Amino acid sequence: MAGGGFGDASGGGDFEAKITPLVIISCIMAASGGLMFGYDVGISGGVTSMPHFQKKFFPVVYRKTQETGLESNYCKYDNQGLQLFTSSLYLAALISTFFASYTTRLLGRKLTMLIAGIFFVVGTVFNAAAINLLMLIIGRILLGCGVGFANQAVPLFLSEIAPTRIRGALNILFQLNITIGILFANLINYGTNKITGGYGWRVSLGLAGIPAGLLTLGSLIVVDTPNSLIERGKLEEGKAVLKRIRGVDNVDPEFLEIVEASRVAKEVKNPFQNLLKRRNRPQLIIAVMMQVFQQFTGINAVMFYAPVLFQTLGFKSDASLYSAVITGAVNVLSTVVSIYFVDKAGRRILLLEAGVQMFLSQLVVAIVMGLRVQEHSNNLTPGLAILVVVMVCSFVSSFAWSWGPLGWLIPSETFPLEARSAGQSVAVCINMLFTFIIAQAFLSMLCHMKFGIFLFFCAWVLVMTIFVVFLIPETKGVPIEEMTERVWKQHWFWKRFMDDFEDDPKGHV
Repeated sequence: MAGGGFGDASGGGDFEAKITPLVIISCIMAASGGLMFGYDVGISGGVTSMPHFQKKFFPVVYRKTQETGLESNYCKYDNQGLQLFTSSLYLAALISTFFASYTTRLLGRKLTMLIAGIFFVVGTVFNAAAINLLMLIIGRILLGCGVGFANQAVPLFLSEIAPTRIRGALNILFQLNITIGILFANLINYGTNKITGGYGWRVSLGLAGIPAGLLTLGSLIVVDTPNSLIERGKLEEGKAVLKRIRGVDNVDPEFLEIVEASRVAKEVKNPFQNLLKRRNRPQLIIAVMMQVFQQFTGINAVMFYAPVLFQTLGFKSDASLYSAVITGAVNVLSTVVSIYFVDKAGRRILLLEAGVQMFLSQLVVAIVMGLRVQEHSNNLTPGLAILVVVMVCSFVSSFAWSWGPLGWLIPSETFPLEARSAGQSVAVCINMLFTFIIAQAFLSMLCHMKFGIFLFFCAWVLVMTIFVVFLIPETKGVPIEEMTERVWKQHWFWKRFMDDFEDDPKGHV
């Protein structure tokens, strides 16, 4: 699940700063991009389980779900078109990310968020007014472009405008809004599913206009970040904004550091080539692997298709949407847990604890489904059905305080400035690629692997937990400019990549 953000481009020093109302308001407005993304994630799963929606756009799926005793419990939703409705958004986001990396740098964070908002609004209109599958897919593609631009600009905006001491918490604000968006989507689907006229799905898709409008309006109101203004040569304007957001007059130390960081970053002619230098390899490997692992926890499969999954388990339509609302609420509350503990307990302990919890939760679901949900029969008792919901909630909660926000926060704290924009593009791109793969493949995997799909995700959780144990260092409380000395040069494995850092400032591949 995309979210989080990339580090504080002004470094990590303890500069004089107040937590000003302007910072809080700007961050809330910007993070509405997360609300939009979360709404898109949550709404698609509920809409695809609505009979009227299926009948209009996916009649083959509709016929399968209406038949009794003939179709496999696991295969009734296996349809490439249905999966394309969900996954097309992420393919569009993947491609648009590359364009967004240029607009973020050349036009600023503020204008890039405005572009994202416009894409969201137009995409919402297409979806709500859709009369055929083509309009539906075009709408999803436009929403995907919005996601690509928002995921590039919003995290950078949040990181750069936040005072260093609350960087972690404000970074996770974006992820929190994603979870709130998913919860709202589940609640709305639960309500619109009861509309008798057969247009409930249009209401569900159309209400995306609210967060889309919030982001568009917010991007017109907020100030651009000092880092972005200085990077584009607007030094005086950048200094004036820095004074406003920090609430103090003495901003010279931070201002001079941003100017110097901007100068160094401009000397990098090819940021993507710079990213491949030996000294940036640990950060790049961790950033890429965390995006891959984040998707292979199985979280997006569960969040996209929660209503469909619960229907597969034999829950009636209302009950499946209700169960999805419960998992959405758990997701929100658990992300708040992460905001509280991330700067206290540290990153590694949250990842390790969650690894154990996610593994056991999915193992229990696999065992229950393997024993009780057969190809053409469903012997799930009410007690076991409740157990499945509890285990899914346990899985969602552990993800929400670990791999959800930290899959983005940890890379954000480790890339050096000259590789940060390129690092963000690669991370977002990898995340969207694997989100697309999982979204496009999950229902087919469920059909062919049956309950084994959860054992598949279990195995991945085991692998990623071992990766954390040996290869992810603790970055809590370490200023960004001191990462090399205090983290990478001290790590048992990654220190070998830092040997040339001082002797060869240009690095070698």
